[in-house]
Amino acid sequence: MPGLGSRTVRRRRGLLSVAGLFLSALVLLVSAPGAASAAPRDTSPLKPGEASMGVGVRMHEGGDPTDGTPPATLDATVHGVDVSGHQGNVAWSTLWNSGVRWAYVKATEGTSYQNEYFTQQYNGSYNAGMIRGAYHFALPNNSSGAAQANYFADHGGGWSKDGKTLPGVLDIEYNPYGATCFGLSQSAMVNWIKDFTNTYKSRTGRDAVIYTTTDWWTQCTGNNGGFGNTNPLWIARYADAPGALPNGWGFHTFWQYTSTGPTVGDHDLFNGAMDRLQALANG
Repeated sequence: MPGLGSRTVRRRRGLLSVAGLFLSALVLLVSAPGAASAAPRDTSPLKPGEASMGVGVRMHEGGDPTDGTPPATLDATVHGVDVSGHQGNVAWSTLWNSGVRWAYVKATEGTSYQNEYFTQQYNGSYNAGMIRGAYHFALPNNSSGAAQANYFADHGGGWSKDGKTLPGVLDIEYNPYGATCFGLSQSAMVNWIKDFTNTYKSRTGRDAVIYTTTDWWTQCTGNNGGFGNTNPLWIARYADAPGALPNGWGFHTFWQYTSTGPTVGDHDLFNGAMDRLQALANG
C-alpha cells in the first residue's frame, strides 16, 4: 500500500536522524578534554613514605621513554635493581636468574617511615646471592641531615665488612610532596647534604653514595662540586647514556637507566666489573 510505505520510509529516516545525532554527540564526548574514554590519571598527592628512588625524576623530567632493555655499552658493567615498599615481596630468584647481581632497598624516609617490606627485600636479595645495600629518601625540610642519617643508620642503613653489603645511599632528588628544592636555598641544601654525609660517615665508617640527577643538583645546590672526591655518584637518567654529570664528579658509579625494567621496574648498572663492585662493598 503506498500510504503505508511512505510512513515506513519517513519512520526509518527519523530513526536514522536520531542515530546520527547520537553518534555526533558521542564523537564530541570522546574528543572533548577529560572525556570518559580517556585513561584516568591519579592526581592525588603522595602520602608520607610513598616516595621511592626516581619518583621525582618521573614527575619533573618526564616519563621513561625506554622499554627497559639495558643500553648497549662496551664497558664492564654489573646489572642491579632498586626496590621499595611499592614492590612488596620481590621475586629475587627471578631477578637473579635474569642476571641481576646487586640490589638497593629503601630502608627509611625522613625520620618517621620504615619500609614495611625491608626484611624480605634486604635479606631476600642477600639470600639469593646478591650484594645489597640500603637507601634513605631524604626530606631536607623535615629535619636535619644528622637526624636523618642517624635514623637511617639505626633502621637498616648500617654497614658491615662482609663482602655482601654496599654503603648506604642518600636519595636526594625532586621533592614529590611539594617545592622542588624542599624550600631550601642552594647553600642551605649543600649544608644539609654535608650534615647527612658527615654523620653517616661517623656512624658507619663509609661515605654514602649520592643518588641524584644533574638537573636537580644544578637547581638545588648550585651545581656544587664539593662531594665528588668523597661520595660515589648514582646518576638517574632514563636514556641510552648517563649524559652530563653534576659538577665535581668525573664518572658515575651507578646509573639508574630505566623505571620500566622486568620484574621490578627500576633497573641499574654498576660502572665496572664484578670485582670492583665487591671492592666497593668491602670498603
